[in-house]
Amino acid sequence: MTNGELEAPGEGSSETTASETRPGAISAEPRPKEATNLAGSGERGRPPVRLSALQAAAIVVLAAFTIFITWRTKALEKAVGKRTAASTMISKKAPDFSLAALSGESIALADYRGKKTVVVSYWASWCGPCRVELPQLRDFYNRYHKNDASFEILAISIDEEKSDAEKYATSEKLPFPVLLDPHTKTADAYQVEAIPTTFVIDKNGTVTYAKTGLDETMQFQLMSKLGIKFPGTENDGDAK
Repeated sequence: MTNGELEAPGEGSSETTASETRPGAISAEPRPKEATNLAGSGERGRPPVRLSALQAAAIVVLAAFTIFITWRTKALEKAVGKRTAASTMISKKAPDFSLAALSGESIALADYRGKKTVVVSYWASWCGPCRVELPQLRDFYNRYHKNDASFEILAISIDEEKSDAEKYATSEKLPFPVLLDPHTKTADAYQVEAIPTTFVIDKNGTVTYAKTGLDETMQFQLMSKLGIKFPGTENDGDAK
C-alpha cells in the first residue's frame, strides 16, 4: 500500500467483517431451520386435559377406597398372628348349654359328658364362609361317624329365625343335630366374635381346640383331635 492510499475492505484487510465470527463471540446467523419453533410448522399442541367435577370426585373416592383397603389388609394381616377371643377358651371348661334342636328335642352338652368328644360349630345361614365349612363338616360326619363313634357334631345356628336355619340345614342335608341360639347367649359364653367358629370339647368337658374363621385344614385338625387315623395308617372309616 502506497502513501495516501487506503486499502479497500476485503482486499487483504486484516479486519473481520460483520458476518464473521470472532473466537468466543455469539454468531449472528439465524438458527438452522430444523431448530426453529414448531409453532409455525403447522402442528398444534394438544389442549390441556380438563376433568369434570364428577370425574374429580370419582378419583378422590377411588383413592380413599384404595387407602382404606390397604389399611384393612394390613390390619387383617396383623390380626392373623394374634389370639382370638375364642382361642382363649382352650384348656378351659366348656360352658354348659341346653338348646332346642330343629328336630324339636332339647340337647345339652352335659348329655355327652364322659361319653363322647363334642365338636361345636357356630354358624348362620347368611354367613358365606359357613356355607363353605358346613358341607365339609357334613362330608366328614358321613365318612367317620358310625353308630359307635366316639364323637358328635353339634351345629349351633345364631339365625334369628328358625325357618332360615331349617331351610339351609334341609337343603344341605346336614346329618348332625342343628341347635338354635337366636339370642347368641351360648355363643357369647364361648367368646364367639365371628363365625364360623369351631370348638372341640373332650369327654371331660374341656376345650381342646378353637378356631375362628374358615380353615382349609379343618378336617385334618378334627381327625387329630378326635383320634381318627389318617388314610394309609388304618382302614378308612374307623372313628373309634
